[in-house]
Amino acid sequence: HVQLVESGGGSVQAGGSLRLSCRASGFTYSSHCMGWFRQPPGKERDEVAAICTDGHTYYTDSVKGRFTISQDTAENAVYLQMNSLKPEDTAMYTCAASNRILPEWYILAGYAYWGQGTQVTVS
Repeated sequence: HVQLVESGGGSVQAGGSLRLSCRASGFTYSSHCMGWFRQPPGKERDEVAAICTDGHTYYTDSVKGRFTISQDTAENAVYLQMNSLKPEDTAMYTCAASNRILPEWYILAGYAYWGQGTQVTVS
């Protein structure tokens, strides 16, 4: 039984930073991608960033240069360092994991496992 648990969300002023963490339990796929998605209030869930075990990292344009995704495969954890936060970054951030390398990291349907999410509010 795979579980993803996010932490690190909160409220921060514009220009501030937050570091999100996602820890996976029961996850045994050696080749996979782990991604972060976000859903602003009243909007659809969109991709933010992903990291895959083939060494690739991906970012949506709006966060490039501000967010950094990293992974600790030994701990089955993925992190999202968010700097220079803007009010438009306000959203529920959710971690997701695939059971294979994804050619299109931004497609939600490619991820088999999802966490519950952690709220990020930037004012």
